Amino acid sequence: MHGILIVDKPRGPTSADVVAEVKRRLHADKVGHTGTLDPMATGVLPIAVGEGTKLAPFLLADDKAYEGELELGVTTTTLDIEGELTGRADAASVTPAALAAALAAWIGDREQIPPMYSAIRQRGQRLHELARAGLEVERAPRPIRISRCELVAFDPPRARFAVACSKGTYVRSLVRDVGEALGCGATLTALRRTAAGGFTLDQAIPLAQVAPGARLVDPAAALGFLPALRLDAAGVRSVVTGRPLPAGEHAERARVRLLTPEGALAAVAEVTEGRLRTLRVLNYGLTGPGR
Repeated sequence: MHGILIVDKPRGPTSADVVAEVKRRLHADKVGHTGTLDPMATGVLPIAVGEGTKLAPFLLADDKAYEGELELGVTTTTLDIEGELTGRADAASVTPAALAAALAAWIGDREQIPPMYSAIRQRGQRLHELARAGLEVERAPRPIRISRCELVAFDPPRARFAVACSKGTYVRSLVRDVGEALGCGATLTALRRTAAGGFTLDQAIPLAQVAPGARLVDPAAALGFLPALRLDAAGVRSVVTGRPLPAGEHAERARVRLLTPEGALAAVAEVTEGRLRTLRVLNYGLTGPGR
């Protein structure tokens, strides 16, 4: 099996736990994820299988979409409901209009300070490792982009909201900042990823239902956002031997999918000085598509 399995991650396991479970269920040698979800989060988690693992670097930068729930007047160490309580405040004066405005204020290009409880490395250590040791270090703000951030429902002190954002956006931090703007604090109580790039919940399989024969997104389709060049037999041989190909009509592109005559993804190539140089070669694709 080669491709991308879209898993509907349950609440509780880490992304690494999901990878291990998929590997066990599919009896696969090579399995990896294309971006993590917090243990408390659910929803779309693309899992790369077989030669599909070579696609991960091209999928990590995809935008994401979430639906979440927050609680006003509560702050925690982890910025979500699973952390230790650090404060309570009266949020009774917060109106739906004020909350909607505080959420909408984040739309656009912004900078965000990542939470201490995150997998980011700093000086060789994960931030969450330092946090669990009782340490807090200064974190540089990171550029993010939010295209949607809106209130869906408000039942004080809890509210549901929807976010569409760039890679690297921490929804927990967003909730913290919204709470600070309102003067009462807030923490994340639930989070569900509804989309990762072109992958959506409609394609997702509950982890408990993953089994041999599970439907995978074909590698060529998984990178459908890249322009395609269908090779002839001679072109495939060039890919196999690592010889660059002329970029032709794709000379102005940055990256291109190289397809076999049968339509399988043979490689991903980068345009350099009018030539196509392979970045990743999918061995299965050189003999035919699929599994």
